[in-house]
Amino acid sequence: MDQLIEHHSRKAARILDSARELVADHGVRKVTVSEIAGAAGVGKGTVYLYWPTKEDLILGLFARELLAFLDEVIARITADPAAVLPRRLAPLLTRTGLRSPLGRRLAAKDTELLRLLTEQAGDRDLFDRAQPSAMCEAVMPILRRHGLIRHDRPLADQSYAMHALLIGFGATMTDPDSAPPSASDPAGILADAVALLLEPATAPAEQAVTVAAGDTVAVFRQTRQAVLDIIDRSQTLQR
Repeated sequence: MDQLIEHHSRKAARILDSARELVADHGVRKVTVSEIAGAAGVGKGTVYLYWPTKEDLILGLFARELLAFLDEVIARITADPAAVLPRRLAPLLTRTGLRSPLGRRLAAKDTELLRLLTEQAGDRDLFDRAQPSAMCEAVMPILRRHGLIRHDRPLADQSYAMHALLIGFGATMTDPDSAPPSASDPAGILADAVALLLEPATAPAEQAVTVAAGDTVAVFRQTRQAVLDIIDRSQTLQR
């Protein structure tokens, strides 16, 4: 299905699928390796052949979810370069990230998941690459260089604004009860907020958008390769 199949057997992929469903239903803390093994139709010992601990299994799941996120964003921007416009990019990143159970739990500040993903230096590296701050730091200069965001404010302030909007809307969209009843289209509201804060009064030329899209896709591809490299360095699977 994705490039992780090259790293994991199909049985391991099935274990990850089961872990994903259980985490979505019950959260990281309550899910046990025994439950994951049972849902995957394998013995508990089989899970430990691939991941020495539950924490390692969750990290493997997080890596797979991050790769799926990057693949979708890359595909969307490649198919439609205008998706890189800030008003479209912000909802794309938010919606795509929240499709993952782990993405939703991170947006909701799941303390157990945060602890698990930041305990070890290698895990923190993977976690840091998935953060909106990292996306903003890498992508915002590209958008500014090609005229997709305004030049009348410091780039650092604009990156902060984009980061705050991604974090705030992500957290709110994971908990619809915290939004007012009239907020029927959170993604549309996010798009409007980003456009008002960041986009120039004059739309950029189509060529500028196309080049910015290519540069942005290159950044996401670099991040994707870095995630694969991290997985390779930590690979402990018994083949």
